[in-house]
Amino acid sequence: MGPRSRNRPAAAPAGPLGLDDLAGLREQLKTAEAERREAARIEAIRREAERREAEAFRDAVADVEPLQPPNRIAPPRPDVAPIARQFLEDEREALAASLSDEIDVERLLEHDEKLSFRRPGISQDTLARLRRGQWVAQARLDLHGLRREEARDAVARFLPQAVRDGLRCVRIIHGKGLGSIDRKPVLKDKVLRWLVQRDEVIAFCQAPPHAGGSGALLVLLRPPTPCRKSG
Repeated sequence: MGPRSRNRPAAAPAGPLGLDDLAGLREQLKTAEAERREAARIEAIRREAERREAEAFRDAVADVEPLQPPNRIAPPRPDVAPIARQFLEDEREALAASLSDEIDVERLLEHDEKLSFRRPGISQDTLARLRRGQWVAQARLDLHGLRREEARDAVARFLPQAVRDGLRCVRIIHGKGLGSIDRKPVLKDKVLRWLVQRDEVIAFCQAPPHAGGSGALLVLLRPPTPCRKSG
C-alpha cells in the first residue's frame, strides 16, 4: 500500500473496525481540521497585510497629481506679442537724459511770485492772460505719488502727446508737499527745471487758487506744426 496523504484520513480497512482503528481515525481527523484552521488563519493574515499596504499607498499618493499621458497633446498657448524691452529701456534713458536736474532755472523765470516763464517772442500780455486763468486747461498731469524718475518720464511723455492732440494749455500738478517729511514740495523745483527744457513749452505760471494754486502749474504749449502736403 502507498503512503497516505497528510490531509486525508486513511481508507477504512475492509471489515469491521476495532477500537484501535477508530482511535487512529479520530486522530487523523483532528490533525486535518487543525491544519485547515491554520491555513485559513495564515490566509486571513495575508489578506489583512495586503489591505493595509494598499491603504498606506493611497494615503501616500493622495496629493499627487497624475501626469499627462505622453501621447496627449497640450493645448496651444496664445500668441503674445514680443515686447521690445531694449527699445523701451533706450527710450526711457533718452527721455531721462533730455531733462536735466542741474539747469539754473532761476535766471530763466520772471521776477514775480508766480514762478512765471515765457520764451523769447512770447509777449507779456500772453503771460498775463495765462496768470489770470484766461487760458482753459484742456488736460492735466497729476504727479502725486510718483518718484522723481517716474515723474520726469511722465512729463516727457505727456507734453509731446498734448501737442500732437492739438492742446494749447495743460495743467501739471506737482503737489504742495503737505505729506512730505519737511512739508516742502518735493517735485516742484524739478518740474520747473524740466519744463524750461521742453520745446513744447512756451510759457507757464503758477495755477490760480481754484486750479491748485502753489501745488500746480498752468503750461502754455506751442501750436502743432502743420503737415506739409506733397505734390
